[in-house]
Amino acid sequence: MNETGRGAGWNLRERTRALIEHPRFDRAILVVIAVNSVTLGLEASPAVFARFGAALSLLDRVALFIFVVELILRFYVHRGRFFQDPWRVFDFIVVGVALLPASGAFSVLRALRALRVLRAVSLVPAMREVVGALFIALPGMASVLGLMALILYVSAVMATKLFGAIAPEFFGSLGVSLFSLFQVMTMEGWPDIARRVMAQSPHAWLFFVVYLLVATFMVLNLFIAVVVNAMQTRFTESLKTGEEAHTRQILDEIRALRRELETRDFGKGA
Repeated sequence: MNETGRGAGWNLRERTRALIEHPRFDRAILVVIAVNSVTLGLEASPAVFARFGAALSLLDRVALFIFVVELILRFYVHRGRFFQDPWRVFDFIVVGVALLPASGAFSVLRALRALRVLRAVSLVPAMREVVGALFIALPGMASVLGLMALILYVSAVMATKLFGAIAPEFFGSLGVSLFSLFQVMTMEGWPDIARRVMAQSPHAWLFFVVYLLVATFMVLNLFIAVVVNAMQTRFTESLKTGEEAHTRQILDEIRALRRELETRDFGKGA
């Protein structure tokens, strides 16, 4: 009886595994994520929410129910191995946040429901590869960010001493200078800042041009180069792994065919 029960449980688990690992299952979850993302966006519109708030809330609860059932099925199949996959842990956290009470001091958690849209990343292999490449690039990105921070700090100290009295609204203190130079680095409105300073210091353009060349065109491009190199490395490794798996599959088929031929020859000889 016990063996029969274990066999029935094993069959049920295998059927559940076949269900959740089927491509159609992932596509169905992606459709639910897409619909839920639309409803979350519509809830952000006061006019739409005032008119269709009840329907939108119902759709949101239905989507959350589907996500919970999906995670329960995955936990039933993988059991202790469920938390060994970072993507499953990410899905568990995102869905778990939505189950917490969103009233009183926890009302801010309602905004975190939008994180459910990010579950599409864990279901789309190409997106997972991109995120994996970004994690590989983190050490190199940290070095570039450190270099960028040094350049920003040194430039802010210089700008405060050079232009603090001329344009105190932009360079009156170290903190204000850091923010202004960060804005200049993004190339957002920097001509207005430069002209405000150049009105009393005509040679100030030299500082801004050198800073832009170093901080924006050199360091930011170096940052992009690190990310691109990491992504290229990641995709090359994935392609090599796929080719090796395909080669192993072909070799296994050849061995199976050889064993079958040897069995037939032995039967004829007997």
